[in-house]
Amino acid sequence: MFDILNKPIRGRGAEGNPLERFVSLRVEYDDGEAPGRVETKVFVDHSSSVISKNESPDLGMMASVNPYRGCEHGCAYCYARPTHEYLGFGSGVDFESRIMVKTEAPKLLRATLMKPRYRVVPVTMSGVTDCYQPLEKKLRVTRGCLEVFAEFRHPVAIITKNHLVTRDVDLLSELAKFQASMVYVSITSLDADLAHKLEPRASSPKMRLEAVRLLRAAGVPVGVSVAPMIPGLNDHEIPAILEAAAQAGAMAAFYSVVRLPFGVKEVFAEWLETHFPDRKEKILGRIRESQGQTMSHPEFGKRLSGVGVWAEQVAQLFRVGMIRSGLAKMERPKLSNAAFRRPGEQMQLELVGV
Repeated sequence: MFDILNKPIRGRGAEGNPLERFVSLRVEYDDGEAPGRVETKVFVDHSSSVISKNESPDLGMMASVNPYRGCEHGCAYCYARPTHEYLGFGSGVDFESRIMVKTEAPKLLRATLMKPRYRVVPVTMSGVTDCYQPLEKKLRVTRGCLEVFAEFRHPVAIITKNHLVTRDVDLLSELAKFQASMVYVSITSLDADLAHKLEPRASSPKMRLEAVRLLRAAGVPVGVSVAPMIPGLNDHEIPAILEAAAQAGAMAAFYSVVRLPFGVKEVFAEWLETHFPDRKEKILGRIRESQGQTMSHPEFGKRLSGVGVWAEQVAQLFRVGMIRSGLAKMERPKLSNAAFRRPGEQMQLELVGV
């Protein structure tokens, strides 16, 4: 069941909120009662720690920093939507409009890195929601964290679909001198109209490619995330995306296929009904096949690459696209923790003549 606020909601990817898993009471609107525009509300997240550890073999990262919970980008397919239900919000329009902000993230990060027992591992920003979503332009929490990483020369990787990442090219290029930064720009489509419908508040494809160019020109290792691939919607664009990314200066690329856990499947189904009703059942059917007759495969190693004929076709298309674009010949950038330092340590070494 899907609680539809009012269709369409301007500037949002979701049409409403799926019934939440953890609540027994909720408000539903009659036709014509709900607002056609949902304003963003910001809440302070009082988390006492900021680095999250990851144990999933599907993700190529051991730790992440997520300055925001929820994301204004409003991507209809976002696998992170159900995480909002743990906060008492819905995974639909709430996820896009009720944003939790870790205002103390830079302070908490610095305190963590200062601990003598802290073990340095590359950190990803962000593993859940985009650290450069629109609110970051004003709140600058991500920049504050990058300032800390630069101070410590701590390795950090960023994944984003927002041109705003170029604002912090000064910090990223400084870290790059010590092999301590890299950025992956997410590009799901080169079709501006499709991208706007699919990711309504993210940067346009043109601006994402421009971000790749600017970052590479500044000496920052940069790649592209061609994800997620959605059958019958953007999968045919893989070769063109890889070619455009290579021409812009990308040094690496990876992809994943779409998965729709929990309430995401309802959000995405409603999105298809609104924008591509003629393709809805075919697209959902292929997703189900690629996820082992579910909408999100329960096994690690299969949910991101998919299974079956379509998944194999996507893998082959990506391999060929990497070769033709020249990206297959390039060495994937790697992060190093060799330059890590704690403020004050260098001065102490100099005083004792080491």
